[in-house]
Amino acid sequence: MTTEPLFMQDAYRREAPARVTGLTEEGGLILDRSVFYATGGGQPGDSGWIRWDGGKMAVETTIKAGEGAIALIPAAGAMPPPVGAEVSQHLDWDRRHAHMRVHTALHLLSVVIPLEVSGGAIAADKGRLDFNMPEAPEDKAALEQALQALIDRDLPVTEDWITDAELDANPALVKTMSVSPPRGSGRVRLVRIGQGEGQVDLQPCGGTHVARTGEIGRIRLGKIEKKGRQNRRVYLHLDD
Repeated sequence: MTTEPLFMQDAYRREAPARVTGLTEEGGLILDRSVFYATGGGQPGDSGWIRWDGGKMAVETTIKAGEGAIALIPAAGAMPPPVGAEVSQHLDWDRRHAHMRVHTALHLLSVVIPLEVSGGAIAADKGRLDFNMPEAPEDKAALEQALQALIDRDLPVTEDWITDAELDANPALVKTMSVSPPRGSGRVRLVRIGQGEGQVDLQPCGGTHVARTGEIGRIRLGKIEKKGRQNRRVYLHLDD
């Protein structure tokens, strides 16, 4: 059973019809197509609800369930529809859009701090990246200003696709040491920020992003924590 990832085609799609194709042993609901993003790459799985004739189920989170399948995890006490049921999906859009804003902001954070990334995480109001950074930055305020300036340029965020072989031939595209690029289909998605001479970032990513950096809004850099001899953890907050 595989699931068509509608969120990869249109990150702004909030609703879609689908058919239940299976249940996991843990009670997750597998659909033939999903607007719900499955946990991965530091980005949390989406939540929301589904409806069908005579029922409604709250979705607590979404996970990957084997080769190409996506499973919607019911909230506690929620009863899933039967296999074969036709359902409508409804995304918790405010939470997803916040994830998109934070995710794109973190890509830009890796531009103003051009060091290897050793980890990261995304939430609805903040995110963080771990950098291979032996010494803390001297001027956090200057980094914050540079990041906000990139956001305020309202750069377009687009995607390209390359083959696994092309990625292997261009290893410098991969900034994250801890998260492998999304492979498996024979091609890899690249997220590009800016165009032409105005391009500021290009890296493999399977997550959801805003269409333009201006959507991110105001940000604030939080604390910078030491995480081992070579690592610093940098927190980023949405400030509006």
